[in-house]
Amino acid sequence: MRVAVCQLNARDDRAANLATAEDLLVKAAAGGADLAVLPEYVDYLGPGSRTPKPESVDGEFGAFFAAIARRLGMWVLAGSFHEIGPDAERTYNTSLLFDRSGNRVAAYRKIHLYDVEIPGRVSYLESRGVAPGDEPVVASVDGVPVGLSICYDLRFPELYRQLTVVGGAQVLVVPAAFMLHTGRDHWEVLLRARAIENQCYVVAAGQIGDHEPGRTCFGRSMIVDPWGTVLAQAPDTVGVTIANLDLDQLARIRSELPSLANRRM
Repeated sequence: MRVAVCQLNARDDRAANLATAEDLLVKAAAGGADLAVLPEYVDYLGPGSRTPKPESVDGEFGAFFAAIARRLGMWVLAGSFHEIGPDAERTYNTSLLFDRSGNRVAAYRKIHLYDVEIPGRVSYLESRGVAPGDEPVVASVDGVPVGLSICYDLRFPELYRQLTVVGGAQVLVVPAAFMLHTGRDHWEVLLRARAIENQCYVVAAGQIGDHEPGRTCFGRSMIVDPWGTVLAQAPDTVGVTIANLDLDQLARIRSELPSLANRRM
């Protein structure tokens, strides 16, 4: 399987963000990607007062990426967007996965919400406007089980263990908008840890750069193998990074070091 991570700097212009996303997907397809992963909130990162109206999974956002997947003949994990939530005050933070024909084959609602207060540095309470999901999701991508997650989920290893042990995942995807303050110390460490402990490939696409109001994302989108080796890492700019996933290598690692089979809990 050949995968691409698409790194964006989404701002408060939804049309421009979607145009950039489409351009990056075209480049991913030209590079031979079977699956391309976009970042969290790919369509908008800006002041809350101008956040696009939430949509259903079959709304304009979904239709946009379904059409691109169909046109390019490529699997697309469309980052995430604001889905209509359970009440008037809250949305869901939702990822959509489309197959080569543009069919939506999975939708995942972010389970762990980013509620962080670091005096003088970060004040962000995602739960004020977002409701948590409650269902882990694994989807088959050309026969390969892929576990879905979003950004802050990365800090909760029990989710990934369930995706792997219960769902049979061999690849874990992480669309993200990881903050600079934590990303520079934790992003790579956490991605490699999730890969090693679950003996999975990890495919993580992040936002990069400044986003109003006063938010900076770390970027460094990367693809990690089941041994924890970083196969590819994006430079600090908008762009596409591609790598091949060797599923025979994954099988060898799980056979030679059977930590999943040896677990006691």
